[in-house]
Amino acid sequence: MAFDLVFFGGTGDLVWRKLMPALFQAYRHGSLPEGGRIIGVGRDDLSDEQYRQQIQTRFEQVEGEKRPNSEEFARFAALLCYVRMDLSKPESYAALAARLAERETDHVVMYLSTAPSLFTTVCEQLAASGLNTPKTRIVLEKPLGHDLASNRAINTAVGQVFKEQQIFRIDHYLGKPGVQNLFAMRFGNALFEPLWRREHIANIQITMSEELGVEKRGGFYESTGALRDMVQNHALQLLCAIAMEPPINAHADAIRDEKLKVLRALKRWTPETLTQHVIRGQYAAGNVDGHPVPAYRDEQGVSPSSNTETFVALRTEIANWRWAGVPFYIRTGKRMASREAHIEINFRPTPHDIFKTPVGQVNKLVIHLQPKDGLELHLFAQGQSKRGQGGGAALSPVHLDLDFDKRFGSERVGAYERLLLDVLDGRLNLFVRSDEQEEAWRWVEPILQHWTADPVGPRPYAAGTWGPSASSAMIARDGFCWSEEL
Repeated sequence: MAFDLVFFGGTGDLVWRKLMPALFQAYRHGSLPEGGRIIGVGRDDLSDEQYRQQIQTRFEQVEGEKRPNSEEFARFAALLCYVRMDLSKPESYAALAARLAERETDHVVMYLSTAPSLFTTVCEQLAASGLNTPKTRIVLEKPLGHDLASNRAINTAVGQVFKEQQIFRIDHYLGKPGVQNLFAMRFGNALFEPLWRREHIANIQITMSEELGVEKRGGFYESTGALRDMVQNHALQLLCAIAMEPPINAHADAIRDEKLKVLRALKRWTPETLTQHVIRGQYAAGNVDGHPVPAYRDEQGVSPSSNTETFVALRTEIANWRWAGVPFYIRTGKRMASREAHIEINFRPTPHDIFKTPVGQVNKLVIHLQPKDGLELHLFAQGQSKRGQGGGAALSPVHLDLDFDKRFGSERVGAYERLLLDVLDGRLNLFVRSDEQEEAWRWVEPILQHWTADPVGPRPYAAGTWGPSASSAMIARDGFCWSEEL
């Protein structure tokens, strides 16, 4: 399958740090279709060879096992070329059109790794240059807008140039192996489905925490914040994967139809729930791994009086038959105690306890997404028999641990590698449809409006902790706690 893959923003951070290494891994694994060409687009005045040298230099910063040796890179570099473009000038698109016309391909993929403000301009110019052909696919990197209105504007503009089946709105979390196994666990096995409902599940917790701060992205983060950066897309997509009904088949629209139903069923916010069930925080100075780190307001590119949130914790419910009354908790933040992403399904206690189970502990299923990738099933078992005063035997917690990295090893495919291959193959299953995206913004927008009118601002929390204490108080009101607090 001959293809041209065009990276707008081809000299940018995302391309050299994530996308090029992912393509190289696909090339190394033999899964990248033959007959491909990868075209970097940027403002710098570079020849094809200079662009290849720049990518090779960047590859030296890739982690060891994923770094190509000189012979491997030489073969991969033969796929790379470069076109200098000013994305605001129509004549630049004529130069790209001439480069693409050099050969016949089955598909042309335009990957917009640029500021979202340029999406409309690029799509309009592609159409004006005749580059929006039926064989063209376009990939839109997040964030798609900063609120519902801007998201609709982008989707409308892109939709006037490309059909919905040509548009791939990428969310790299959906490409993670752990998320793939979440779908496989739910819809490829019969074990959990009878338990996957309000009668058996007490609460569900989604945690996505990072030890890192904003690093050198303070300027970007100031206009984004944790709610837009993590909750509106990644966290809600995970929630949909957990809560959706089984689709009728594995086709893209069947899956996305069920995710949309979940988003539409999320309880709408009220002034009371916005005050009690949404916590925002901002990291202060603290220690991470024994090293002092600065406060968010002292980071490069951040205003000394910034009210941008680096932490969000919230409680929501899904108003449908399966999940009525089950609280879903979402928590995400920077400069937290550890880097991890996991989903915790906490089951209800036994209806009649004839044993002495450990106080405060329940059966639970933990789905690890990063850095560990696997499943843990937490149960109770009896070791050496001990009798308590009530005559019941005391139980101890045990767990079954399935580590997917150990089980599958080198067979694992990274998130961007998986998603790029899906784009080249035309599979939309792991990409977000426009109505999904708009529904997520519609649910998030009242939070943004509430914060705009809130004079208090985000609660401070020390770097290296699990966020402000109000997050623990929020979940404690329901009689639950975060896993590290057990």
